[in-house]
Amino acid sequence: MSWLLALLRSTLHMVFMFVTVIPYALMIVLASLFGASGKKLYVFAQRWLSLSIAAARVIMGIRYEIHGYENLPVGETSPAILLVKHQSTYETFLMPVIMPHPLAYVFKRELLYVPFFGWAIGKLDMIHIDRSQRAKAFAKVVEQGKALLAKGVWVIMFPEGTRIPRGERGAYKSGGTRLAVATGAPVIPIAVTSAKCWPRRAFVKFSGVVDVSIGQPIASAGRDADELMHEVENWIEAEMRRLDPDAYQS
Repeated sequence: MSWLLALLRSTLHMVFMFVTVIPYALMIVLASLFGASGKKLYVFAQRWLSLSIAAARVIMGIRYEIHGYENLPVGETSPAILLVKHQSTYETFLMPVIMPHPLAYVFKRELLYVPFFGWAIGKLDMIHIDRSQRAKAFAKVVEQGKALLAKGVWVIMFPEGTRIPRGERGAYKSGGTRLAVATGAPVIPIAVTSAKCWPRRAFVKFSGVVDVSIGQPIASAGRDADELMHEVENWIEAEMRRLDPDAYQS
């Protein structure tokens, strides 16, 4: 019975997101045609994400708790690169909702072709890359990353590159720390236990609390990118075990 209820709730939430993303995406596309700034377009997108997160709480009973919010840099143009544990779509939606700065995701350009959602994110100040051309892709990340960080936009990346099942560790790639070393921005490690409620690639979600733990900024100046990523990985994975010990019993 509980699984059937979760299925019903998950279906309702999916329908809600599908119905609401269309008008918000069209607003973003139309506003961009009339010259709206990137900041204003981001506000439109953030409102839809906030609506989706609120709907997840009301419809599916998924709540979140933030730990370490005081660790975030203070100042309108203080740079930061967020390196986040990736378990589900939930944190992709949640991060722009809870962060005090606009965020720029680094994502594969194929997402631009997703109807409505892709059309909308293509109009935002994001960094979309061609994974088949790695050298050019990273040069673009650095170029756009520097420009966005200078405007007070924080860059967010998932070091594991894809959603990882609960209790598992993916291969941490050093792209985020390479960007940090190239720009001088500090990195902020973030652990997220979203898979407890919103499992990877699962349609059925379950009620509960998602913990978001924000670590202290780690300076990147003069650091080796691989060494820096190793430090980030160790902090995130240790924090994941502290927040969700049941997933790491073996």
